[in-house]
Amino acid sequence: MTHSHAVLPEKKDGNRRRLLIAVIVIAAFMALEVIGGLISGSLALLADAGHMLTDAAALFMALLAVHFARRPANARHTFGWLRLTTLAAFVNAVALVLITVLIVWEAIRRFYQPQPVVGTTMLVIAFAGLMANIFVFWILHRGEDEKNMNVRAAALHVMGDLLGSVGAILAALIILWTGWTPIDPILSVFVSCLVLRSAWRLLKESINELLEGAPGAIDIAALKRKLTAALPEVRNVHHVHLWMVGEKPVMTMHVLVVPPHDHDALLERIHHFLMHEYQIAHATVQMEYRGCDGHECDLHDCGSHHGHHH
Repeated sequence: MTHSHAVLPEKKDGNRRRLLIAVIVIAAFMALEVIGGLISGSLALLADAGHMLTDAAALFMALLAVHFARRPANARHTFGWLRLTTLAAFVNAVALVLITVLIVWEAIRRFYQPQPVVGTTMLVIAFAGLMANIFVFWILHRGEDEKNMNVRAAALHVMGDLLGSVGAILAALIILWTGWTPIDPILSVFVSCLVLRSAWRLLKESINELLEGAPGAIDIAALKRKLTAALPEVRNVHHVHLWMVGEKPVMTMHVLVVPPHDHDALLERIHHFLMHEYQIAHATVQMEYRGCDGHECDLHDCGSHHGHHH
């Protein structure tokens, strides 16, 4: 049995600076929208602030991932602190769901009991929020760092918030032109649905990772078939365990092979397949020359002893 941990290129300091700028800008304008929403009485602004909170949280977690990925593992935390970002995502998602429920509840109440809204204040702050999102989106797409998966995902999250800012601007314009204030709670519900969609996806992904679930993007059954077909020496792939630690997929598996002339070369080909087909850089592969007992690696079979023949 052997283990390989391919060394991934270290995230550049440029990513960290861009993400830090983005977090500061988004957090500042989120606070501005909260204050503006309270002053103007606009629920749409508060809903958009909730959406900007999802952006700030996503950017902050991306920044944490960049920072904690650089910290070495130790004897107690053998994977380092990468799972901290998952825990933060879970707490953030639960908070966002609660915020969305409160905003929708208030929107329903305001629809039946309209409240005065200061359209001019609402318009100015909503437009400033839109400019902030455009600026952050531009920052995250500058230079070669746009190819970084972490940064690209954060940028896509920010792009979704542009729609919320546009909605708040439309509500402000309608109120200024027509004086019809119910458009404010109506659009706040629409923006809240965007928040809930992002929060629900984040909640599912974080729970799946905390429960050591396999990433949805990787089909384990297909991986086993493709590996067997790609390498003639591989007869069977079993006892596959795949989970995520931060952004990194981690795998262990048993591979039944025809006894090779060059053990290390075959092992290198297996790791090459995992890395280039599935971007799995951290894999522990146990090569076997005869089949093992189907229950000897069952985590639920606490009474069995684990022994392997090579």
